[in-house]
Amino acid sequence: MSSKKLLLVCAAGLALNLIGYALAHFLNLPFYMDTSGTMVIAALGGYVPGITLGFVTKVILSFFESSEMYHCWVMILIAIFAVYFSRKGYYDDLKHAIMLIAPLAFMAGTCDLIMDNFLSAADGSRVARIFAWNYMDNFVREVIDKGSMTLFTFAILKFIPPNVKDAFRLWGKKQAPLSDEMQHSMQTENYFSSSLRNKLLVILIGSSLFVSFSVALIGFLLFRDMLIGDRVKTAEGLIVMAANEINPDRVDDYLEFGRNATGYKSTEERLYKIRNINRAIEFLYVYKIQPDGCHVVFDLETSHTEASKPGDVIKFDNDFADELPDLLAGKPIAPKVSSGQFGYLLTVYRPVYNSVGNCVCYVGIDYSMQFFSEYTRTFIIKLLALSVSCFIVIFAIGFVYIENHITLPVNTMAYCSRNASYENPDNRAAHLERVRSLQIQTGDEIQSLYDAMVLAAENLVKYLEHLQLAKVQVANMRVKVFAMDELAHTDSLTGVRNKTAYVGMTNKLDLKIGDGDAEFCMVMVDVNYLKKVNDTYGHERGNEYLMNACKLICSVFGDEHVYRIGGDEFVVVVEGPKVSLCRYFVSQIRTEMERKQQNTMLEPWERISAALGLAVYDPTIDKSADDVFKRADKLMYENKIAMKAQRTD
Repeated sequence: MSSKKLLLVCAAGLALNLIGYALAHFLNLPFYMDTSGTMVIAALGGYVPGITLGFVTKVILSFFESSEMYHCWVMILIAIFAVYFSRKGYYDDLKHAIMLIAPLAFMAGTCDLIMDNFLSAADGSRVARIFAWNYMDNFVREVIDKGSMTLFTFAILKFIPPNVKDAFRLWGKKQAPLSDEMQHSMQTENYFSSSLRNKLLVILIGSSLFVSFSVALIGFLLFRDMLIGDRVKTAEGLIVMAANEINPDRVDDYLEFGRNATGYKSTEERLYKIRNINRAIEFLYVYKIQPDGCHVVFDLETSHTEASKPGDVIKFDNDFADELPDLLAGKPIAPKVSSGQFGYLLTVYRPVYNSVGNCVCYVGIDYSMQFFSEYTRTFIIKLLALSVSCFIVIFAIGFVYIENHITLPVNTMAYCSRNASYENPDNRAAHLERVRSLQIQTGDEIQSLYDAMVLAAENLVKYLEHLQLAKVQVANMRVKVFAMDELAHTDSLTGVRNKTAYVGMTNKLDLKIGDGDAEFCMVMVDVNYLKKVNDTYGHERGNEYLMNACKLICSVFGDEHVYRIGGDEFVVVVEGPKVSLCRYFVSQIRTEMERKQQNTMLEPWERISAALGLAVYDPTIDKSADDVFKRADKLMYENKIAMKAQRTD
């Protein structure tokens, strides 16, 4: 069967899960009925299809009921259970299938109940009480649910054709099944516990844990910041209300006369009403900050804390030592989370200013952070459930991938190589047949290694018959090497030689200079306006602009002399008698560029502009090819400056 058909079977398994879930909810049944597809696919295809299908099922169901997401790991355990006992043959006959119902119900029911109770209970003692109360009732429901799903799985597996089962067993395998003899020999020689396999598993486990729990940690930090931010916004709204109730011009009277001051009691009553708006407010108070401490203006009583009297001086809290200079200066301060003698609190301060803009006091609200620990406990449980599920899925997929793509092919190739025998024609033929029978098709370097191994075996077995073929292959390899060498020295965009080729050319010129046999010149060409064309018309037009410039240079000098050494830089190296013609060639290029610039019928990327500098090798001043290049580059730069001075655009 093709992979598409196998995927359709998996899609049918997913549909079974979703239909069962929808039917149970529609009929208001006390069951889940969402595991039959997972169990069937797991029994057929193994760990990866079963685990993946279970995970995807819960993800989809979470769109309808969010708590389903946190039960992913339970569905994954069910898939692992089905795979394990399927490979033990428990789904081959009804008696053994019935034996699976009780342990499956116990496992799934216990895990589901623990998860539900942890998500709903407020503390550990309540978890224990709910668990004890619901366990037997939940177990009975699970027996009915998982029993029906197990029998359904048994029936479906009986009707599935053998070729479908075989196709599922081979799904994901990158080589032919091993013979019993070869598998036994490899187990005896301990090939399946190779160091490479162990190293890859360690890397896989480490990376899976890192990814899963890093995402969980990031999610937790974002969740914590969101909760605190939301509480800060609420506190800031209430503290604005409280600050508006304070008459800044009466603060000194409140400090001096206390509750006997005019308007003190009515203001205090309104502050109590504001505090009672939100039960999470632990303390609400008004202080005048002075160098000797906090002078109490208002301090509201709580059920467990006696209020300070107006005029009392309270020592500064050490947690606010860094904010003290701003408080004394009457400046606003940021909300602060602290854990002191009054508990775990979120404190928000707001200055109150009088009519001339002076800070006369601060209104403070202390929010209890107890809510944070309660929310955090539930959220951590959810994160752990999701992290464990993601870890298992990533690990299962990675493990099977490593096994099928790396360790099993490598180990089988190593086994075949170590047990190769070339003593007689029969042994050679048997070895070649064993290697060919692996049929490794990983589509990567492992397959390349296997193909090379098969080829080597064939060459060794049929060396004499294929001697001529080997010579042809060597010749072909040389052609490929030559082609690769040419490719390495060619610029991919323009087709002329690249900087690597230019370096090789200058090395040859230096040798000729050393021998006193050098006659050459260099023309430095720097294409103008490339950035403008890229920015205005896009990089494709910019590439056309460069290629048009290169074509113009090649048409005059010949492409065998042209090198592209940078994004918009070309160097022309001419040797021998043609050196005397280079000045004429340069003038030709300039004339052609002027003609193109004046031709308004051409596109902007067809109107080439470039600065040129020509330098001829002079043995009296040039010690190397680089000296000639520098002179050409300097002249090009002077030409570019002159061209900029002439520009009118």
